[in-house]
Amino acid sequence: MDLYQAMTVFVRVVESGSMTAAGEQCGLSTTMVGNHLRALEKRLGMSLLRRTTRRQSLTEFGSVYYQRCVEVLGLVADSERLAEQAQANPHGVLRLTAPPTFGSECLMPALADYLAQYPEIRLDVVLTDRVVDLVEEGFDVAIRLGTLDASRLIARPLMDYRLTICASPQYLQRHGYPERPEELSHHECLSFAYPAGTEWRWTEKRWCLSGPEGEVSIDISGRVIVNSAQGLRQAALSGIGIVMLPNVLVWQDLQQGRLVKLLDHYQLPSRPMHLVYSQDRYRSLKLRSFVDYALEAFR
Repeated sequence: MDLYQAMTVFVRVVESGSMTAAGEQCGLSTTMVGNHLRALEKRLGMSLLRRTTRRQSLTEFGSVYYQRCVEVLGLVADSERLAEQAQANPHGVLRLTAPPTFGSECLMPALADYLAQYPEIRLDVVLTDRVVDLVEEGFDVAIRLGTLDASRLIARPLMDYRLTICASPQYLQRHGYPERPEELSHHECLSFAYPAGTEWRWTEKRWCLSGPEGEVSIDISGRVIVNSAQGLRQAALSGIGIVMLPNVLVWQDLQQGRLVKLLDHYQLPSRPMHLVYSQDRYRSLKLRSFVDYALEAFR
């Protein structure tokens, strides 16, 4: 027996005054209305209606039970309206995490438009290179770089995370322009200190490029290694050496001439980037709104 439907039928019978009228309101035959009433009385172990050939009336228990049914059905209706309102207007706190460089240079500026579109959403953003556990740490969504481990999370591809080799005009005036990858080994090259276990740690002292002759792997040397992309950028702007940094971090410097792109005819390694979230949380409209926005902004 569907208890909710049986309670609804019972209320309609009381309010309409007959099983025939209740059946018309509920889209049921009179026989089915009677079946619902009998099943409900059997479940309760109490009579709800006194039936005669001419009329029906509530028993003492039926009168009390009718009031409770009205309250319960009203609460159900209110809950459905609440859900409809929530679906119509994404709201609440959305927790997301992203890598520091991409997060500060690309994600944070893009969030201004997102917040303008969804004024009832608040954001809790954590920028970290650490791979957080979305479920255990209570995050709704993550932007992740590199190869993903197998998991039950949903992963949607975004644009690739690309790198650029560049240096300041001052450095190049003093030391010259490298025309081929092999010449990098004679320059002061700034290195990024990747955390232990990171798949890109091999690039600290070796840069790989692809060109007309195929892939070239160059051992680099330099007196500076930094565990911060922003720190490396500042070192390059100061003329300390040549650097390999994400496009998103240096593109304005390149446009404005503070840095000069080198070895433009060679292709550098890129890293895949994904939007990652739990299938269970995707039922939330606030998460769906962000997923749709991010896919459009960063695809």
